[in-house]
Amino acid sequence: MILFALRRFLGFAATLLLAAVVIFYLLDLLPGDPARFTLGITATPEAVANLRAQMGLDAPAHERLLSWIAGMLHGDFGMSYTQRAPVAALLWERLAVTLPLTVMAMIISVLVGLPLGIVSARARGKAPDTAIMVLAQLGVAVPNFWFGMMLTLVFAVALRWLPPGGFTPWGENPWLSLRGLVLPSLALALPQASILARVMRTALVDVQGQDFIRTARAKGLTMGEAVWRHGVRNALLPVLTILGLQFAFLIAGTIIVENVFYLPGLGRLIFTAISERDLILVRGATVVLIVAVTATMFVVDLAYALVDPRLRERSTP
Repeated sequence: MILFALRRFLGFAATLLLAAVVIFYLLDLLPGDPARFTLGITATPEAVANLRAQMGLDAPAHERLLSWIAGMLHGDFGMSYTQRAPVAALLWERLAVTLPLTVMAMIISVLVGLPLGIVSARARGKAPDTAIMVLAQLGVAVPNFWFGMMLTLVFAVALRWLPPGGFTPWGENPWLSLRGLVLPSLALALPQASILARVMRTALVDVQGQDFIRTARAKGLTMGEAVWRHGVRNALLPVLTILGLQFAFLIAGTIIVENVFYLPGLGRLIFTAISERDLILVRGATVVLIVAVTATMFVVDLAYALVDPRLRERSTP
C-alpha cells in the first residue's frame, strides 16, 4: 500500500509541475499587454515600459517561470496587478467561501444520489425505478444556475427561509455564513446527485448478476442483504471515479453559481481577474484549482486501493 501511494504521489507531483508550465506559457501567449491594459490607451511608451519592469514582465519567459514556481513552493504567488495585494492572501480569503460551498455540495450529492441509485437498482423495472430515473434525467439536463434561480424564488422570495444571496464572513456570524451557502450548494449538488444516482444504479444492476451475489443468495442471504454486504462495495469503483470528477465539475460550477448568488468566492475572483487581465492572479487561482482537483484524484486512487486490494497487488514488484 505504501509503494502504491508513493507512486501515485509522484504522479501527482509530476502532473502539477506539467500543469504549471502549460498554464504559464498559455497565459503568456495571450494577445495584449497587461501593463498597457492597466494604464490605458493614453499611456506613454515610457510609462508602459516602467510598469512592465515593475511587474517583472521584461524578463525572459523561462526566468519568470522559474521565479514563479519557486515562489509558489514558498507560498508566494506574486502580487496582483489590479488589486495591489498578495495573490496568496486573495486566494485564501476566497477559498474560505468556495471550499465550504464545494464540500457542502459534494456531501449533498452523495447523500441524495447514492441512496436513490440503490433504491432504483433494487426496484429495477418498477414504478420507483422509473420515477427516480426520470428525475435524474431532468437533473442532468437542467443547468445548475437555473436550479439556483428556482431555489431562490421558492425558498428566499416566496418562503423567506433562506437569504437570496450575499455572504456573511465566517468571523462575524458562522450560522449566517452557513445559511448563505445552503441554496448555492443545493444548486450545485442537484445535477451531480442525478449523475451519481444513474451511475450507482447501473453499477449495482450489473453487480446483481455476478456469481458472488448468486453464491451469497445460495448461502441464505436475501437479495437485499447480498447487495448491501457484497454488491455495494463492488459497485463503488465506478462511483469513486465519478466522485473525483465531480469535484472538478463542482469547482468549475462555482464560477457561475457564485455570480448568481453574489458570493465572494474563488469563481468570482477568477472571473474578475480575467476581465481585468490580471494574469498573475489568474495563474495563481488556476494552479489552486488544479491542485484541488489533482489532490482529489490522488485520494480517489487511494480509495480505489482500499476498496479493491488487487490494485495494491499489481503495484508490488
